Amino acid sequence: MRWSTLASVLLLPTAAAADPDLRFTLGGGLATAPAYFGSDDYTVGPKGSVSLGYLRAGGLSFGALEDGEARGFSIGGAFRTLPERRAADYPELAGLNDIDAAYELGLSAGWTEENWSLFGSLRYGLGGHESLVATIGSDAILRPTDRLTLRAGPRMDIGSSGFNQTYFGVTAAEAGASAFPAYDAGGGLYSVGIELEAEYDVSPAWSVAAGLGYDRLVGDAALSPIVQDEDRWTASVVLRRTITLDF
Repeated sequence: MRWSTLASVLLLPTAAAADPDLRFTLGGGLATAPAYFGSDDYTVGPKGSVSLGYLRAGGLSFGALEDGEARGFSIGGAFRTLPERRAADYPELAGLNDIDAAYELGLSAGWTEENWSLFGSLRYGLGGHESLVATIGSDAILRPTDRLTLRAGPRMDIGSSGFNQTYFGVTAAEAGASAFPAYDAGGGLYSVGIELEAEYDVSPAWSVAAGLGYDRLVGDAALSPIVQDEDRWTASVVLRRTITLDF
C-alpha cells in the first residue's frame, strides 16, 4: 500500500453504518524498554499495533459492536520488533555474536466483555531470529468515564528453544571468545509480569493510550550468564485510529 493511500484511509471519517462489515484499529507511537533481554540499559524506539475488532464475511461474523467497542471473540494481527544486539555497542557482551533486529509477525485472538478480557498471540520472527514466540494475558477493565478506559493484568511470554537460545544462550564458540561460559537455553516460559494501560477517546475514531509494564525473566532465561538484570520495565505512548467500514 502506498503511503498516500494509507494516509487517505487514516484521515477518512469513521463510517456511521449501523451494521458494518469491518472494524479494525491501527496504532503507532513510541516505547522504552531494555536495550536487549537482560540489559540494565534502556532505549526508546517505535511501537506499532493492529487489531481486528469485527469482521463479517458471508454468513459468518467475528466480534461484536456494542457502544463502539468490540465484544466477544476477536482476531487480529500481532507484531513486535526487537532491536539489534551488537557486541560493539555493549562492552559487557564482547565476544558474543551480533543479533540483527527481529520483526515478529503473527496472529492474535481474544475474548472481551465489559469488565475483563482474555487474549493471546503467536508470532514468527524474521531477521534476528527465525523462531516461534507467544504471549498470553488477561485484563481487568474499568471505565471511570465514557472516554477513559483503564486496563491491567498479567502477561506471560513463551519462547521456542530457537528463540531462547538466540537471546539467552551462549554457544561453545562464543564461550571461547568471551567471558561467558557455554549455556544452552531451552524453550519455554521466559518472562512473567503485569501491564497497565490508560486509554482516552479523543473522538469516536481516535484515542491516545499510555502504558506501563513490568516483567521478570524466569526459567532458563533468568539463569543465563548474559542477564545483568532480571527485572524489566517498559513504557509507551500510542495514538490509535479505529476504522469502521460497510461494504
